[in-house]
Amino acid sequence: MQGISRRELMAAIPGVLGALGVTAQAKAQTAKPAFADGPRVGLVTYMLAAEWDVPTIIANCTEARFEAVELRTTHAHGVEVSLSGPQRREVRKSFEDSPVRLASLGSAFEYDSPDPSELKNHIEGTKEYARLAADLGCDGIKVRPNHLHEDKGIPRDKTIAQIAAGLTEVGRAAADLGVEVRVEVHGQETNRVPVYHAIMEQCASPNVYVCWNSNESDLEDGGLEHNFALLGKRIHFVHMRDLFVEDYPWRKFFELLNGIGYKGYCCAEIPASADPLRVMKYYRALFLAYQDRL
Repeated sequence: MQGISRRELMAAIPGVLGALGVTAQAKAQTAKPAFADGPRVGLVTYMLAAEWDVPTIIANCTEARFEAVELRTTHAHGVEVSLSGPQRREVRKSFEDSPVRLASLGSAFEYDSPDPSELKNHIEGTKEYARLAADLGCDGIKVRPNHLHEDKGIPRDKTIAQIAAGLTEVGRAAADLGVEVRVEVHGQETNRVPVYHAIMEQCASPNVYVCWNSNESDLEDGGLEHNFALLGKRIHFVHMRDLFVEDYPWRKFFELLNGIGYKGYCCAEIPASADPLRVMKYYRALFLAYQDRL
């Protein structure tokens, strides 16, 4: 394991306290973007912020000095395609008037269904979601693969080609709106990087990028460095799990991100908590400690 050790964390305590806003200087800098020279910390509303509305998301991210957010569909914030034009403008203004960037909308659209009507619904739904993102001034949308359906007798190569074709279509449509399509490394078998890589290799739209998902399966099939090399050039967004659990080589992962010059958002996708602000502040401190940036 290449996690931060207890000794390393204890040595970093002065910096951790500063990152948590304990010093007056840190409190004065709460609203300022920080550490733009490397990966930046953000939040996925699944699940920590699932019950928060937009003002609460902005207030809590501002206090914890999280720089960006991905709003997951179906959550309490209510940022969905059903929003009217004025409502969309209100949400956009709320983020633009804050230090928190609306960096992503998180959908559950996928393109593996063997049912043609269901597949079409997911493709057309994605296009509508991309229009929502454009109206909100959002950088991109998250989509995913989810199944291979070999249990139904469908060859995996056929499903891989179908997913890639769906991504090509939605990627081109979103490009016309200035919105990126980011494909989460996700699903049953489709979260295995060689399978995911095969999908991306067949996708013909340059507007389709990787959302790295920090899965345990990243450590299989040749290991983290090998798998990262397959996808690194196309990573435009990162989901991260609980940094307090040393079951993922976080320090090595940050080295790999720095190796490709990644300066985008790494968004925490972590469980709900009875004390969310405290968790967020500790999370940000550990995020920086792993990179020796405290």
